[in-house]
Amino acid sequence: MGETDATGSVLGIDIGGSGVKGAPVDLATGELVAERLKIKTPRPATPEAVAGVVEEIADSFAGRIGSGPIGIAIPAVCQHGVARSAANIDPAWVDTDVDALFTERLGRPVHVVNDADAAGVAEARYGVAKDVPGLVILTTLGTGIGSAFLLDGKLMPNSELGHLEIDGHDAEQRAAQSAKERENLSYPEWAERLQRYYSHVEALFWPDLFVVGGGISKSSDKFLPLLELRTPIVPARLRNNAGIVGAAWLAQEFGS
Repeated sequence: MGETDATGSVLGIDIGGSGVKGAPVDLATGELVAERLKIKTPRPATPEAVAGVVEEIADSFAGRIGSGPIGIAIPAVCQHGVARSAANIDPAWVDTDVDALFTERLGRPVHVVNDADAAGVAEARYGVAKDVPGLVILTTLGTGIGSAFLLDGKLMPNSELGHLEIDGHDAEQRAAQSAKERENLSYPEWAERLQRYYSHVEALFWPDLFVVGGGISKSSDKFLPLLELRTPIVPARLRNNAGIVGAAWLAQEFGS
């Protein structure tokens, strides 16, 4: 288990398509212990460019964290610290050893994880999925659709349910929040697409709970009640801080 500072806080950083944000996290409560810092994602968002922003965020909290590992969430499939996809980030990330890159830039151990997986872990430890038995599927609705599988609270990493083919389309192209904005869909119109998506996922996996994250979850009352599913579906509790919190928790558990 990674070392934490005297206050038990670990730095979590969440790399997104529009911004990179981070804050130290109190792992006893899952709460941020300082106001999060958000910096615009560089363009192009190459690994080296983003690493510079991550370093800036880490430096800004140097006085608030100990010498233990830092958790970093990235929007990519991440196998043993290596990025294997780049659906919504720069293609240069594919096959980059992100763990090694950030470890070198930050001068300390890091633990790198898929951003939706980080959010799922946060909800399982501190949010609406805590102590829920069976299979919980968290989906993040944003630029794409991220997903996390949690079986009895244990993460099954790197599910890619945003890329299921449904009705001849990559699911996230029609059902992500970006599709709603791009096509100027009303909430009821968007909910029809979400209904098709979640019904399909439900039929494949028979989960015990759906959790919906991403920034749009704060408006969940406008679309979740329109869905008719067997499975309970609820908004995430940690919302946009979930990636930071989950990355920090995983760094404590697995960072070295």
